Amino acid sequence: KSILISCPHENVSTKFLAPYTTFSRIHQKSVTCLDISSGGGLGVSTSTDGTMKIWQAANGEIRRLLEGHVYDVNCCRFFPSGLVVLSGGMDAQLKIWSAEDASCVVTFKGHKGGILDTAVVDRGRNVLSCSRDGTARLWDCGKSACLGVVADCGSPVNGIAVGAADNSLNLGTPEKAPSEREVGTEGKILLLAREDKKLQGVGLQSRQPVFLFVGSDAFNCCTFLSSTYILAGTQDGNIYQLDVRNTNAPIQVIHRSGAPVLSLLPYRDGFVASQGDGTCFILQQDLDYVLDLTEADCDPVYKVASWEKQIYTCCRDGIVRRYQLSDI
Repeated sequence: KSILISCPHENVSTKFLAPYTTFSRIHQKSVTCLDISSGGGLGVSTSTDGTMKIWQAANGEIRRLLEGHVYDVNCCRFFPSGLVVLSGGMDAQLKIWSAEDASCVVTFKGHKGGILDTAVVDRGRNVLSCSRDGTARLWDCGKSACLGVVADCGSPVNGIAVGAADNSLNLGTPEKAPSEREVGTEGKILLLAREDKKLQGVGLQSRQPVFLFVGSDAFNCCTFLSSTYILAGTQDGNIYQLDVRNTNAPIQVIHRSGAPVLSLLPYRDGFVASQGDGTCFILQQDLDYVLDLTEADCDPVYKVASWEKQIYTCCRDGIVRRYQLSDI
C-alpha cells in the first residue's frame, strides 16, 4: 500500500500511500465536497450530478438522499452531533438537514449569490456562511434568522474558518450589544479567504477587522492549526502559515506545485492539503517525510475530511477515496 522514495543527497523523502478503499458508486459525476460525522460512521457529499447524499463511511453504502437545493450544492458539513447536516448552494440558500430522516429542517435566505463555504460555531446554535456576494453572515438556527453580516468584502469569499483567538489578540468591541441569540461568538476570530488575494481576520462578535494579509493570488481556503497559527491556500499553489498576532510576514510559505490549493485540514501536529492537479499530501512535524496520497492522477481533489486515522478525499473523477494512516 505504500512506497518510500528518498533522495538523501537533497535530504528529501516522500512516502506514497495508496487508498485503503474507494467508493465509485456514491455519485455519477464529480464529488465537490464531503465531510465525515464526529463518530466516524457517516459521510455526506455533494456532486455536480445535482445530488447530496449521506452514506456509510465504512463501505460507501447510500443511506439518504438530501433533496431541496436548486442548482449545484457547493458545500456540506456535519454538525458536531453528527446527526445534522449543513449545506450551501448556488441557489444562495443555506439548509439544515436531519441525517436520520433526510428532512430539511431549516432554510436560511439572505445571500445574493451562491454560498461557497460554511462553518459551525461551537455546538451549532449559530452557523456561518460566505458567498460570491462578498459577505459572511451569522445565522441563528433556532429562529432561522440572520443575526448579522460579519464582513462585507466587496469580493467573493471562497472559504471561511472560525476558531478561538489567542488571548493577547485585540478582537475589537461590538458597536452595539450582541443579540442574546448569539451563542459562543465571544473570543472567536473568523478567517475569510477572499478572491481579491486577501486573507482577512474579523472578530466574530465585534465584526471588527483584526488583520488583513495580501497574498500572491486569490485565496481558496483557510483553517486554524491552533489559536495562534493559521493556514491559507491560494490559486497559484502557495500555502501560507501565519501567526495571527503578527501577520506582516508569513512564518513559512509552502509551494509544491503551481496548482490551486483547494482544501486544508489540520491533522495531528500538521495538516493535509489537496490541490487542483490531483496531489494530496500530509505534512507533519514528527515525520521526516511528506506523505502523498495517491491515485487521483490529474483530477482536482476538492476536499479532504478525516476521522481518527482515516483520511477521505473527493475528486473530479467522481470517486471518494479512503486512506488508512495506521498503515504507515
